[in-house]
Amino acid sequence: MSDTSGILDGHRARKRFGQNFLTDEAVIARIVSAIAPKADDRLVEIGPGLGALTCQLIQPLTHLTVVELDRDIIPKLLARCSKQKTAHDQSSQSKLTVLEQDALTLNLEPLACEGPLRIAGNLPYNIATPLIFHLLEQSKHIIDMTFMLQKEVVDRLAAHPGNRDYGRLSLMVQAVAEVESLFVVPPTAFNPPPKVDSAIVRLVPRTHPLVPDDLKALFGELVSLAFAHRRKTLQNNLKHRLPTSTIVLAGIDPGTRAEQVSLDEFITLARLVKEQASDSPNPGK
Repeated sequence: MSDTSGILDGHRARKRFGQNFLTDEAVIARIVSAIAPKADDRLVEIGPGLGALTCQLIQPLTHLTVVELDRDIIPKLLARCSKQKTAHDQSSQSKLTVLEQDALTLNLEPLACEGPLRIAGNLPYNIATPLIFHLLEQSKHIIDMTFMLQKEVVDRLAAHPGNRDYGRLSLMVQAVAEVESLFVVPPTAFNPPPKVDSAIVRLVPRTHPLVPDDLKALFGELVSLAFAHRRKTLQNNLKHRLPTSTIVLAGIDPGTRAEQVSLDEFITLARLVKEQASDSPNPGK
């Protein structure tokens, strides 16, 4: 196990990068156990920071790629890895590739040229949701993703109908990936401690997304409209987009709220709206 004592080494977390450094050895070990890296995994870590997680992830790996935006932290990360030795007495630094860039612009295709990737990281809370969507757009290159996120976000990602956390984020992500909430991480595991609990989540992209490409835009539109006003019924939220009869035809009670409508039901509704639009006469012809 790598030593996390003195990991900050005088480095001050930068608020603009959303930095909260993980320092609890027991939590780090539990995260590594959840990821379970194997020698031939093509693993990409996002936001390695000062390397508390990196130095343990890299131990069994042949190679590890990390993505870090803070250029001032990279030399400290490399220095820390240079002190770590693997089981084969090889410097961790020699197995490490650092990409100095914004993860929101990360193109996975070049990294996946030899096979699909596993992705992990302690994601900055200020970019977590858009980053997950950015990565899921490239899901054909991904085996799985294990992230530490704000617990509130993990709860929303994993929520099911009838749960107060269930909403647009739940539906849009679960349509393309299986979501598993693993465990909670308290603020005391970080320096500086965040003001909220964190949680570990695993996302496994679906081989066949539940929403086909030709239905994605419409599905997204209907979900957004349905949750625009959570206290209103589905009928009221969608009344300017489609007639109540379409909701009934989809087998959904128009008087229910969106948080009660399942992913399958939203897909059925979107497919029905598309079919009705195709069957409608075109006044321009």
